[in-house]
Amino acid sequence: MKNHYPKIGLGKFCRLLGVTRQAYYQHFWHQEQYVFEDELVISEVLKIRNNHRHIGGRKLSELLQPFLLEHQIKMGRDRLFDVLSANYLLVKRRKKQTITTNSYHRFKKYPNLIRNLIPTKPNQLWVSDITYWKIATGFVYISFITDAYSRKIIGSHVAQTMEAVETMEALKMAISGLRKVPDCHFQLTHHSDRGIQYCSDKYIKLLENNNIRISMTEKGDPLENAIAERVNGIIKEEYLNDYQIDNIKQAKELLKTVVELYNNERLHMSIGNLTPDQVHQNNIKTEKLWKNYYVKSPIIVNK
Repeated sequence: MKNHYPKIGLGKFCRLLGVTRQAYYQHFWHQEQYVFEDELVISEVLKIRNNHRHIGGRKLSELLQPFLLEHQIKMGRDRLFDVLSANYLLVKRRKKQTITTNSYHRFKKYPNLIRNLIPTKPNQLWVSDITYWKIATGFVYISFITDAYSRKIIGSHVAQTMEAVETMEALKMAISGLRKVPDCHFQLTHHSDRGIQYCSDKYIKLLENNNIRISMTEKGDPLENAIAERVNGIIKEEYLNDYQIDNIKQAKELLKTVVELYNNERLHMSIGNLTPDQVHQNNIKTEKLWKNYYVKSPIIVNK
């Protein structure tokens, strides 16, 4: 209006609109401040996304708290999501399509020993799975062993085949890092699908030689091995799929880096927005920050 009526003073316009000159100037000052704060936050988000390219808004909100306090920026989750949306920084999820499990084989299949059970400390329950990864030379296959309590990846291996001897390398890594606690009164359980790799004589023998109980899915339902499936999705969708890899050597180097980022920097709502390594090393009691309304009340493992 001031541009259309240049001869009328600003004070008169403010009186007509029922605001003070101070409020008028404060409005624009606040607008400039918000723009400056948003630019600072976007810059920090891009730094975080440099290593964690698909990390979601909720986890960004947690990771940004020290930065917001340091710069005295008041920004709630809703405003952060608005800023991310305005700058096209929200994350879209992809769906898994390829199946890597072959359960039609001659080897013995074991029952599901962990149905409705929740571990209460690290190294009570390990879950394992295999996933594929497309690189320049074709598909390679990644084997993971994850601690179900802490969500830490304790064994990983990438190879050009899905043979049992390759899958065993991830299990050997997990076993080599296992801390044997003298006063523990629980037995470790290894849970997997019924794929031929996990049922093979060599893999079963390695588990039995280390006094590890054997548990397997029974119905082919991904929910029977949900944690392992979730880890596969995180590693691929949030990290690996963003890189162009030319050969198996590069694939091994990148996987090692990504596992370290996942274990030491990525927050998990399922463990109270802590990192897997924090929980695993310090045996921290955690609380889920989300609820699954489709699962019956679990039985707690505490022995």
